[in-house]
Amino acid sequence: MHLPMLLEMAGGGFGDRVAFGSRPGGLTYGDLLDRAQRAGAWIRSKGVERAVLVDVNSDVVPIMLFGAGFAGVPFVPLNYRLGDEQLRDILARTAPSVAVVEEPVVTRAGAVEGVELVTHDQFLAEIEAISPDDMPPPHDVSPDDIAILLFTSGTTGDPKAAVLRHRHLASYVLNTVDFMGAEEDDAALVSVPPYHVAGTSAVITGVYSGRRVVYLPNFTPDDWVATVRDESVTQAMVVPTMLNRVLDVLERDDERLPRLKHLSYGGGRMPVPVIERALGLLPQVDFVNAYGLTETSSTIAILGPEDHRAAIASTDPAVRRRLGSVGRPPPTLEVELRDLDGKPVDVGETGEIWVRGEQVAGEYLGRADVMEDGWFPTKDAGSIDPDGYLYLEGRLDDVIVRGAENLSPGEIEDVLVAYPAVADAAVVGVPDTEWGEKVVAAVVLTEGATATEAELKEWVRANLRSSKTPSHVAFLEVMPYNDTGKLLRRVLKSSLAEEYGS
Repeated sequence: MHLPMLLEMAGGGFGDRVAFGSRPGGLTYGDLLDRAQRAGAWIRSKGVERAVLVDVNSDVVPIMLFGAGFAGVPFVPLNYRLGDEQLRDILARTAPSVAVVEEPVVTRAGAVEGVELVTHDQFLAEIEAISPDDMPPPHDVSPDDIAILLFTSGTTGDPKAAVLRHRHLASYVLNTVDFMGAEEDDAALVSVPPYHVAGTSAVITGVYSGRRVVYLPNFTPDDWVATVRDESVTQAMVVPTMLNRVLDVLERDDERLPRLKHLSYGGGRMPVPVIERALGLLPQVDFVNAYGLTETSSTIAILGPEDHRAAIASTDPAVRRRLGSVGRPPPTLEVELRDLDGKPVDVGETGEIWVRGEQVAGEYLGRADVMEDGWFPTKDAGSIDPDGYLYLEGRLDDVIVRGAENLSPGEIEDVLVAYPAVADAAVVGVPDTEWGEKVVAAVVLTEGATATEAELKEWVRANLRSSKTPSHVAFLEVMPYNDTGKLLRRVLKSSLAEEYGS
């Protein structure tokens, strides 16, 4: 099974359905199949090894993704928000390639050896001019061929190109989505960018299920709410920082989005107060927490709608606590928690999350193999409770070592966000001559609210213990996040270490 085959099934099974865009005038599955095949012929005519996209969300995303499959080359969506120098560097790493780009990128990137830059509009015009009679037969795709190369965000180092092969993506889709399982009036809003694994998986799962996809090129909470309302969106995916801002708009406008019935979230830790607020404002919505990584083709643990409802309604602390989990792995995957020596840890103990399954790629272009007997080390720290629910505790590098004690930033952050005046919080370890590291917190206060450093320290001390109480609390206007909602912890840690390190 490979990606072009999934589109061929969709085009043959429900070709008249709208695949992307508004119901009147949108791109149908039949149209998408035709244009992707033309794009495949266009890419093959260039004699390149990769098909690159540097553009916001639009119909070009699925056309290029499946077109690259028909051409037998990897699809490589790049972050259009990168600085000019970094963008040129990564473009150079894709050579020999053809890159479909938004107009300003032509000037920003300049001439890059081995890379042909073609504007969005030029690409659409050129594939439209291709005669079906002149198109060569599609490339004979193997499930082992590379389907997508996704460059990691680089929040903890230089970006790496994660390799996703057709078999990994097909396994993920076949095990999570029913073919033609969507109702004809279902619509999914995609507001994450195409270079995020959630953006590419939304295209693939949407096509296989027959669900109409509506794009939001650039996220703002007002535009998100308006699009969900005006396009009768039934499903959407957000990252935690998006959800909190959306809830502000819903409360401000007294809007409850009655057509929305499914909302998934992921891409970072979701503060429990935020999801509690969401469940109260949108009781008709099925919430799903989906934990996954680029290297695993997306989701590897799910906290489903019934989990959410059971947790919010329960007076049992162990059940209520599940709102802070990422759920349980699906039956197609194995998950283990291991210590630094690679040995499994006991239930409830912290360890590194390892995962194994057919959808797990765990491969980087030009890098040494990181897999061990099919197991991929995620570099995420976590624990599993007796009922199999997985709890994230941040990246392994984020763990604060104070004396001989390992402290989880996430646990302290959750307590801080529970304080009524705190809108957002992040906790890092900074150098300390006595303890090795000390706990420093950064907080953003709710608009109009006040709090003192002493009040927040006492709040943490009362809810946790003295060793987890921040030595210092910095008050920020905004927290440093990247455009996909990931906290730039390295940036924050560096600035706080300059001020509070000793």
